[in-house]
Amino acid sequence: MDINTAFSTPLAFARMSAPETLNAQLRELFLACEAEGPRFANPEPYTHRNDALFESNFTLFDWPHEPIARLRNFCWSTLYGVIGELNQYDTNALQNLHIAHESWFHVTRKGGYFGVHNHPLHSWSGVYCVCQDGDDPESDSGKLTLINPHAMHTMFIDMATHQMKAPFSMGNLPIRLEPGQLVIFPSWLLHEVTPFEPKGDGLRITVAFNARFRMHGIEPQKSPFAA
Repeated sequence: MDINTAFSTPLAFARMSAPETLNAQLRELFLACEAEGPRFANPEPYTHRNDALFESNFTLFDWPHEPIARLRNFCWSTLYGVIGELNQYDTNALQNLHIAHESWFHVTRKGGYFGVHNHPLHSWSGVYCVCQDGDDPESDSGKLTLINPHAMHTMFIDMATHQMKAPFSMGNLPIRLEPGQLVIFPSWLLHEVTPFEPKGDGLRITVAFNARFRMHGIEPQKSPFAA
């Protein structure tokens, strides 16, 4: 008997080597930006959140700060590696794959959360952890939770299905991010951040991005009705 995996969702996990200095620099920069309020805030938020979460505008990886450039390079090199592996692209193909992106940061304080959402008009999304201080690692506090896309799983559950092993299990995937960790996933995948409940004045700071691509020399198909 063969049991195979079908309709899988690719998730990539990476860690930056020795991230402590970079994360300290990012933390200082982001808290200074948060303190200035509207100057750096997202002017058009749409995903449900509360006042305990600050979201920056979506131009972060274009900022002229050396720590931002270091993080951007780490994220892009990891993302291109994922794309190359999954699509079996060689170096030449990857060099012709041109990226457009949105990128931003979150500063989350006690009680902050971010509602269920995905990222239309992009192919890949990622979240990098700067810090997550003071919460119980055994709790659901501040977890990036990826929603199981097979919603019909729960139409009927009995003892023959409810304890299936990974990757066939029916539940969502909650991830407690660790400093220096990067998670990359398809932009269509629904996800949320559960309420952050640290002891004391702990902070959760993350950087996120969305990316879409165009292959040099390959033009998108045009509508026959276009002028």
